[in-house]
Amino acid sequence: MKVRSDILKVYRSLHTWVGITTGLLLFIGFFAGAITMFKQPLDRWISPPDQRLAWVEAAQLDSLVAQTLQQHESARQEFKLYPVQREDLAAPMQWSASGGGRGLKLSDTQTLASLDEQGQLITDTQTPSKFGRLVDMLHRTGGIPGDFDGEYIGIWILGIAGVLYFLALVSGLILLLPTLVKDFFAVRRGKNKKRFWLDAHNVVGITSLPFHIVISLTVIVFAFHDQFYDALREVVYPQSSAVRAASTTAYTTENLLPPSALIARAKAESPDFEVTEMLYLGLESPRPFVRLSIYNAEALVHGPITGYVGFHPYTGELVMTSMLPGKAEGWGAVVNYFFALHFGSFGGNLVRWIYFFLGLSGAFLFYSGNLLWIETRRKKQRKNDTHLPTQPLNLRLMAAGTVGVCFGSIIGVCLAMVAGKWAHGIAENINHVYLWVYYASFLLAVGYAFWRGAAIASWRLLAACAFSCLLIPVTSLVALAFPQTDLWINTSSAALAVDATGFGFALAFAFAAVRSRKRAFSGSRDSVWAAQDAPTVATQKNSEVDEFEDPKEVAA
Repeated sequence: MKVRSDILKVYRSLHTWVGITTGLLLFIGFFAGAITMFKQPLDRWISPPDQRLAWVEAAQLDSLVAQTLQQHESARQEFKLYPVQREDLAAPMQWSASGGGRGLKLSDTQTLASLDEQGQLITDTQTPSKFGRLVDMLHRTGGIPGDFDGEYIGIWILGIAGVLYFLALVSGLILLLPTLVKDFFAVRRGKNKKRFWLDAHNVVGITSLPFHIVISLTVIVFAFHDQFYDALREVVYPQSSAVRAASTTAYTTENLLPPSALIARAKAESPDFEVTEMLYLGLESPRPFVRLSIYNAEALVHGPITGYVGFHPYTGELVMTSMLPGKAEGWGAVVNYFFALHFGSFGGNLVRWIYFFLGLSGAFLFYSGNLLWIETRRKKQRKNDTHLPTQPLNLRLMAAGTVGVCFGSIIGVCLAMVAGKWAHGIAENINHVYLWVYYASFLLAVGYAFWRGAAIASWRLLAACAFSCLLIPVTSLVALAFPQTDLWINTSSAALAVDATGFGFALAFAFAAVRSRKRAFSGSRDSVWAAQDAPTVATQKNSEVDEFEDPKEVAA
């Protein structure tokens, strides 16, 4: 397909500069987003078994709720009930005195409730680990701290990056059109590393293009959801007005429908789904509401894992079906599909693993895009000239920033996860440990990259990534071999998969570190990736044949 050269030049400039301005932020978002596909297994791996209360049978849920609401008024504002036992849950019922909300309250204590063998209420208070939610927040904000007007600043910035990200996808596709058929799966290896990175960048981008289009569009919606929902509320969610309509009837918790009755009504609405969570809100307010999370591994659902259906907790009236799979119509159904495609909440674990690797492929796109920008602009050593050119400052800074930010975020997440076990019993609030470890590791990696330069920092930070990933299975092995350390190991298949994945990525990063070190000391000397103290060898052997001196391929 022929595209005019002036049009290609415009889209090349757009693609290049959009990628450069948003790439590092989006790398963090995609890397953390890939991890969030397995938030529950991560919480299983990191949660200590001694913080769990005994589970109860489904038939005992009615008694549990009745006794809790009678003895604890603080639960009447908001509480969660879990009909299905999960390893990452500490009790079948829990609530916080400060209520819920969208914000992440790291120091908030949580009350857990269950029944003893005699059927009497037992409670415990603790500060729960929120590692999974912290990684999710990293995914949503790119790690940018701070909030404004009740919303995280990073979410808005990532939303703007999502707009630019969509432009980069469109412009990149246009750039590939002239050679799409010929070079679709071509990944050419050889002396010219730039050609290899470009081919890999193009193949990953084009094969995962539908995924990236969905992600870019939904990121925009998530970032500016309040503005969109306020404008579309009556069109997309007309039934939600029934939830918000204030009632003149005075409700007391003694008249609350038992959970079993609401579960039965939810099953009648969606026979193929299982109720996994019940969120009760404002039971003594004019707007009482209970939202049931319903799960079917094969269904397209609105949430990250489940769909939702809403009832009036006293009358049993069905008041929300817009997030109920198969019941939403019009715009509501379109929104549900987009949410499901963003979260990968369909197809069970197979789709989750696919989304995990698609998320990592997105991170690779932005990392490789930066490398291409750097390699395209570096000053090359001329033939028969023994003088090595000095690389421009902007290239050296971009290279250092790329390896520092990308590898620093990986190191920070892995070390924060491991710290969740090693600091248990020592730290007063483990959630603050996660934050300190992540940001300290991240900032140290970035600072080290700018201090030593990209050539040295790249392979050393890759080695640090390998070591950080290796600490995950090593921690479990220490817990197994030395129980006196007060560490623990969860032997469920999901938790063991976390250990196996950590070990697999440790090997991958170790291999990358070896290759990166070889490039630093034995690769082309006229590069920002060459160690300054490495010996200079013959120019003819070091100078790469530049296959990119075609004006159609050189970025503007």
